[in-house]
Amino acid sequence: MEDISPYLVAAAIAWIVAQGLKYVIASIRGKSFRRNLGQLYLSGNIPSAHSATAVALLYTVGAYDGVNSAAFGIAALLAAIVMYDALMIRRSSGEQGVALTAFLVETKSKILPPRVAKGHTPIEVLTGALLGVIVAMVVFLASS
Repeated sequence: MEDISPYLVAAAIAWIVAQGLKYVIASIRGKSFRRNLGQLYLSGNIPSAHSATAVALLYTVGAYDGVNSAAFGIAALLAAIVMYDALMIRRSSGEQGVALTAFLVETKSKILPPRVAKGHTPIEVLTGALLGVIVAMVVFLASS
């Protein structure tokens, strides 16, 4: 794994695992593996793939470059922005999208409902962040 950037490997694996877990969790809850294929690429639900990816990168930078490095500061800021966005901005706009869609359906409007991108609850973001740490630890240990 020396030729491949562990930073990108950790981030990519965290994203893949998070999206896969979303699919499995949604399929178990909905008792159908076929109807939940969208969970492999859609936003929202548990765990937050955005948080997992950003935190995996943050942990990997800290492990390889140290927590006093400029790269760690940049990765920490990126992770904070991503998680804030998931909790506050995307969650709020998702709730507004659901309300707008309901209004358009209720009023039998000819306007097509928008695609609603869901944000995350605090537990979904926290779960994603923990997953990111676990994946980054495994990648770091495997490459050491």
